Amino acid sequence: MAAGKAALVTGGSRGMGRATAVALAQRGYDVAINFSREVGPAEEAAALVRAEGRMAVLVQADVSDEAGVQAMAAEVERALGRLDALVNNAGVTVEVPPEDLDALSLEAWDRVFAVNVRGLFQVTRAVLPLLRRSERASVVNMSSIAGLRPSAQPLPYAATKAAVANLTRTLARALAPGVRVNAVAPGWVLGEWMEHTLGDNYQRLMDRRAAHTPMRRVAAPEDVAEMVVALIDGTRFVTGEVVVVDGGYSAST
Repeated sequence: MAAGKAALVTGGSRGMGRATAVALAQRGYDVAINFSREVGPAEEAAALVRAEGRMAVLVQADVSDEAGVQAMAAEVERALGRLDALVNNAGVTVEVPPEDLDALSLEAWDRVFAVNVRGLFQVTRAVLPLLRRSERASVVNMSSIAGLRPSAQPLPYAATKAAVANLTRTLARALAPGVRVNAVAPGWVLGEWMEHTLGDNYQRLMDRRAAHTPMRRVAAPEDVAEMVVALIDGTRFVTGEVVVVDGGYSAST
């Protein structure tokens, strides 16, 4: 059984999830890394956590599946013995432009909500007994700037991220004072997600976004992870907040 602090990061095998797992390890956390399908990237993330001298536990589960979530919670307790932080990072989207309503199937709409919203709730509820044993329990949810203002993101994705922002504030009240709940709302972030979203226009559009951002660049996964860890480990009296991480873009456009 691990000593010290422990965290669970859903969708922790790639991108912002992986960066967050590593950042938590650097702050002394053992990390349970949740993944849904591909074990290879999850093993790579675990190796990075172990390179920081911390324990890494891989837990495969689709966060939209209640039985799988309950099994994941049991495995986290068995392997780590405690839980001090939960990062609800798992998320999916669809490849349908927001203006093309007819192309969006209800099955796709339901799938995005099942993972991004119901999954967040199910995981939080399943591990809540563990979190309540911690003296400084914290939950950080991954929202998005797309959930706070109109954007070019697919409709169900943007709607789920708005729901995440609301759930964050509602859960902060419901779980206080023992568990703090905050969210991070990234703008455009370097890496696979935006590469897939923007396709062949990735570099051109990312460069254009950087030119219109006060900090003159777009976020890296590590920038988002830095804020997640700050909300977990660097604050004691902050809860119910949704923090934008976009280099000032949304505040200046």
